[in-house]
Amino acid sequence: MPPQAVAEVLKAARELGLDRFDAELLLTECCGLTRSQIVSRPETGLTADMAQRYLDWVRRRASGEPVAYITGHKGFMDVELEVTPAVLIPRPETELLVTTALELGADHAQVVDLGTGSGAIALALAVARPGWHIVATDLSPAALEVARRNMRRIAPDRVEMILSDWFEALGSMTFDLIVANPPYIAPGDQDLAEDVAQYEPAEALFAGQDGQDALAELAQAAPKRLRRGGWILLEHGHRQGAGVRRMLARAQLEAIRTLTDAAHLERVTIARRTA
Repeated sequence: MPPQAVAEVLKAARELGLDRFDAELLLTECCGLTRSQIVSRPETGLTADMAQRYLDWVRRRASGEPVAYITGHKGFMDVELEVTPAVLIPRPETELLVTTALELGADHAQVVDLGTGSGAIALALAVARPGWHIVATDLSPAALEVARRNMRRIAPDRVEMILSDWFEALGSMTFDLIVANPPYIAPGDQDLAEDVAQYEPAEALFAGQDGQDALAELAQAAPKRLRRGGWILLEHGHRQGAGVRRMLARAQLEAIRTLTDAAHLERVTIARRTA
């Protein structure tokens, strides 16, 4: 029988190598306890089923599996998203893409989120801008189903979800805003965390030998898909800003600039089609 008091299961988690934050976070998610209850009442008993489930979660985390895949959800801006191994885990850096889009878009805009994954970007935009018509695409049926479940819960019928390889299935649609957090990592990138490489979907991470294939494809397609005065916003790696600016300049877009994230790293590059 597994240990069943809060103090005992936390001790078991630490012995497996978890830090205090992860151990306590998993316990709150698994057993419905608050952080204050965990700290103030370590003698609190758990049922055998709860204790066993918690220790199973702890072992998964100790093996490197991300917390969000274990708990099945992750917060992003003002929304709480279901996440599965079919989608990337939303990250705070991507909030810059969303806040910039909100600043650039008019009250009524036609918007596309390319490679939506969990739907994080599209749904954050939908919550903030009810007047926008938002399309979200993904090449992965499994990812798109996660996004649809999130939409039904967060913003019912507010986002049109389409299975598509970038613009391929969108006919002749054009947009005021194109937003994308595409794959932009090169194989063997030393900055890529081991747990990300091991657990998150490779097709959403890697894009060619230098990581820039998807960025180049989207930049090239943008002029035909943007309405006059429309903007494209691309998230990218912190060393890729100059390359993305060149791509957008070759596409004859204007007002090109790169924005930095909270860590002062180049993260999002934007450009506009001539009005």
